[in-house]
Amino acid sequence: MKDQDYMFKNYKILGNTFKEQNQLHKALDFFNKAYNCRGGDNDNELLLDMGLIYDELEDYTSAEKKYLEVIENNPEDARGYYSLGMTYDNQKDYLRAISYYKKAIEIDPLYDKAYFFIANAYDEMGNKRKAVEYYNKTAEVNPLYFWAYVNSGCIYEELDENEKALMMMERALSIESNNYKALFNMGVILNKLGKTEESINYYKEAINVNPNFAFSFLNLAIILKEKKEYEEAVKVLDKGISYNANVSVLYYNRACILVHLDKIENALEDIKMALLLNPGLKQYTKLDEELKVLEGIEEFTDLFH
Repeated sequence: MKDQDYMFKNYKILGNTFKEQNQLHKALDFFNKAYNCRGGDNDNELLLDMGLIYDELEDYTSAEKKYLEVIENNPEDARGYYSLGMTYDNQKDYLRAISYYKKAIEIDPLYDKAYFFIANAYDEMGNKRKAVEYYNKTAEVNPLYFWAYVNSGCIYEELDENEKALMMMERALSIESNNYKALFNMGVILNKLGKTEESINYYKEAINVNPNFAFSFLNLAIILKEKKEYEEAVKVLDKGISYNANVSVLYYNRACILVHLDKIENALEDIKMALLLNPGLKQYTKLDEELKVLEGIEEFTDLFH
């Protein structure tokens, strides 16, 4: 009996070690050895670990089996229902996922992740009102759940409820002040509210935190372009391209600004690069009023043949 207990614990330790090293198949080998020891099939921690690995390996049938064993061992273990929900979520079976998340909440009304992923599932289904309702419930259960505020704010912005969006994003930043996505979203919301200078400052902060997120440069440049500060807009995109050399829209938008500065050759080179990176922009380029000035140039028209 003692030998069995020792082997069981040792297999679990080895399994967890390989899991931490992301060697999932090796981890699973040792977890299965632990499972086959006396009492292994009654250890819900082990079963949950096994289910998670099967989930990551996209073996959803095996994952489901392990989570059902968790529930069979203890029908009041909310984690079994939550984990089943995640398995169906990963397969985009959102309604089924929601039903299991809700069962988890019935058992544990403070299960913040269950509320969050109900919201996420509704969001994926396009039901924005339900999604925001559950993101807000997540924040009620856990007032420090950063992504609940961010995602809620993004949905309010999509729904054009910008004051609510602003409030949510401010709450998010009060929790995590240096998150580039929250800073970026503040830029979006403030610009929609007509607070252009504040918006510019948030985009600049987002860039400082993460210069590899191209859309902060793009949105900042577009604001400067609208203010007819073309030289400054080009500088922003120059910097953006130095960090994000493979993002087509940065070249495309720099071309649109360069034509305002009569830098036609430079604009043409940017259009070539944009289309090289993303040929899907061709039709859009042909119809873009800002680029009409290039139509008389043979090198430009050749791009569409």
